[in-house]
Amino acid sequence: MQVKNNKKIIEGWVFYDWANSVFPLVITSAIFPNFYEYVTSHDVETREYVGTVIKFFGYRFQNTTVYSMVYSVALMVVVLVAPLLSGIADYLRNKKRFLQLFCYLGGISSMMLYFFHPRHIEMSMLPFMFATIGYWGSMVYYNSYLPEIADVQMQDKISAKGFAYGYFGSSLLLIVCLILIMLFQVPVKYVFLLVGVWWIGFAQFTFSRLPDMIGGKSYSAKNILWKGYRELSATLKDALGRSRIKRFLLSYFFYNMGVQTVMVMAVLFARQEILWPSENYKTTALIISILIIQFLGIAGSFFFSYLSGVMGNIGSLMIAVGVWILICLYTYWEVYHPEQFYMVAALVGFVMGGTQSLSRSTYSKLLPETLDHASYFSFFDVLEKVGMILGALSFGLIGEYFGSLRKSVPVLSIFFIVGMILLLLLVKYNQRSNNKSDVWAKKI
Repeated sequence: MQVKNNKKIIEGWVFYDWANSVFPLVITSAIFPNFYEYVTSHDVETREYVGTVIKFFGYRFQNTTVYSMVYSVALMVVVLVAPLLSGIADYLRNKKRFLQLFCYLGGISSMMLYFFHPRHIEMSMLPFMFATIGYWGSMVYYNSYLPEIADVQMQDKISAKGFAYGYFGSSLLLIVCLILIMLFQVPVKYVFLLVGVWWIGFAQFTFSRLPDMIGGKSYSAKNILWKGYRELSATLKDALGRSRIKRFLLSYFFYNMGVQTVMVMAVLFARQEILWPSENYKTTALIISILIIQFLGIAGSFFFSYLSGVMGNIGSLMIAVGVWILICLYTYWEVYHPEQFYMVAALVGFVMGGTQSLSRSTYSKLLPETLDHASYFSFFDVLEKVGMILGALSFGLIGEYFGSLRKSVPVLSIFFIVGMILLLLLVKYNQRSNNKSDVWAKKI
């Protein structure tokens, strides 16, 4: 069966975004942060406010600091494990099995959050950590399918379609969860069960359509760790020899550090720094703002896909990063009230969809003709996760030091400014080495 440009396979691939995007929205962004912040700052029996300082392994931290530390540890595990597993997957040509493994880990761990209890905070945070590992681990293998199922000229559009599916599907489940919680008074912990069922259930459609093997028959599993390491080393050596890949990944490292930190910490920032009229209004408003981000993300994905066809991928990314810089500066100086936060949320949603989808397709276009896409995308993933770790930790620790998350916002603007400078240097490099036969220039 033909793999590239096969409508059935492409539809199966984009549908995994529909399946797994419920984790970053419902668990990471919308419901779990609100749930976590409330239960760790209130007595579970009397519901009285007891403060935001909690004990974690015998030490006292702000609850937001614990959240960012656990999230960072999960990302570090992915950084350490994913590259080697990607090398093994490329050697065996069975990345679909690894995609399934991480999917099931993430979905089952999401359901285990049902048992979260603040008096056992160390054990309660383990499912969140493993669910995070499952989500991001699966994305390495999912993203690596893109150059194998679509020609270069289709990759921007298909990448945008995947993100659009993810934004819409996750928003749909979030609305269902809100109806259950607010109208039917269903306890929040049941939402975590629903997330896992949705993720694993809809992923079966993807698994039924993606090919079991990419690149022909799998190799022998004998001495697989060594062979996986050797496969990874060869790919790394090849990638380091390609200047444009290195330059793009370096710029991506910085601007994506800002993007991912916003995604993870935005709700916690808004809960503490915006002057909400009441606690109930705060929770409702934050959910509404997240839905605004999701639906505008769909529009942003397709807009920047169109823009890339007009002015190229790098030029479009530079516009997106420029908007991020303005968002950070405006948030630090001006955003104190709900209406201002809504406006920022709208801008974030629109530019976030475009930044994510274009980054994925741009990197895909830069890759050489190879069967080792999982290994290549593991480097993309490693830089992404290291950036997320540094971003989340710096955001949380600066907030811990100053006692205010607002003081952390200028750090985000620095990430985006450095990313913008590196994109400009990439353009300059391309202009110096460009010629009519430059395949890379024709791609992006």
